[in-house]
Amino acid sequence: MIEIKNLHKSYYMGKNSLHVLKGINFTVSEGEMVSIMGSSGSGKSTLLNILGILDEADEGTYTLDGTLIKDLNEKVAAQYRNKFLGFIFQSFNLINYKSALENVAMPLYYQGVKRNIRTEKAMHYLEKVGLADWASHLPSELSGGQKQRVAIARALASDPKVLLADEPTGALDSKTSHEVMELIQGINDEGKTIIIVTHEVDIAHVTKRIVNLKDGIIIDDSKVTQVRAKAEAYV
Repeated sequence: MIEIKNLHKSYYMGKNSLHVLKGINFTVSEGEMVSIMGSSGSGKSTLLNILGILDEADEGTYTLDGTLIKDLNEKVAAQYRNKFLGFIFQSFNLINYKSALENVAMPLYYQGVKRNIRTEKAMHYLEKVGLADWASHLPSELSGGQKQRVAIARALASDPKVLLADEPTGALDSKTSHEVMELIQGINDEGKTIIIVTHEVDIAHVTKRIVNLKDGIIIDDSKVTQVRAKAEAYV
C-alpha cells in the first residue's frame, strides 16, 4: 500500500540547512496498523507530512497504492489527498460553525458528491462512531471524545485507502483515549490501513507494529503483540 525508498528531506534557512530525514526506507501493507514514534526533532512529523502529500521529499520515492507521488502541483496533490487519504488530528480540525453532520460530509462535498448522497453517507459514518444523535450539534456542544469521533467519521467518509492519525489521543484523557483507540482498532479490524504518529507508548502498543525514529533515521521497526484497547479498564 505504501512504499518509501531512500527518503531524504532538508529544510533551508538562509545559508543553513537542517537534514531532517536521512534515507528512510519504509513499507506498509494493506490492512496494517502501524505507529510511528520518536522524540521531538526525530523526523516523525516531517515523515507524516510527506505521507499525507502535504510536503515532498528532496530525494527518494514515495509510492501510494501503486501511484508514484512526485512533482505534484497543489491541485493534483489535493485531489490525491482526497482520493487516497483520511486525516485525524490531535486538535480535531472541525469547522466550528458547521454541525457534526456537515463536518463529516465536507470531504464528499469536495469530491463533487450530490448533497442527498453525502448527507446519507455522513449520517452512516456518524452512526458508525456512535454519534447519530449528535448530528445537528456544533463542535462547541461536543466533548473532546465526541469531537474526535466526528473527526474519525469525517476521515472515513470518502473511503480513503489509508488513515493518517497525528497524535489522535493527545488532547484526550486516558479513558477517552482508549475509547477512541478501541474505535480505531475496530476500523482496522475491518481492513483499513492506519498509520498513527504518537509519543505515548501505551497507544503505540494498541497498534500491530511500531516504527521508531531518531535523528532522521529508523532505529527500530518491529511487530508487537497488540493490546486491545478497553476503555472501561481506565475508568
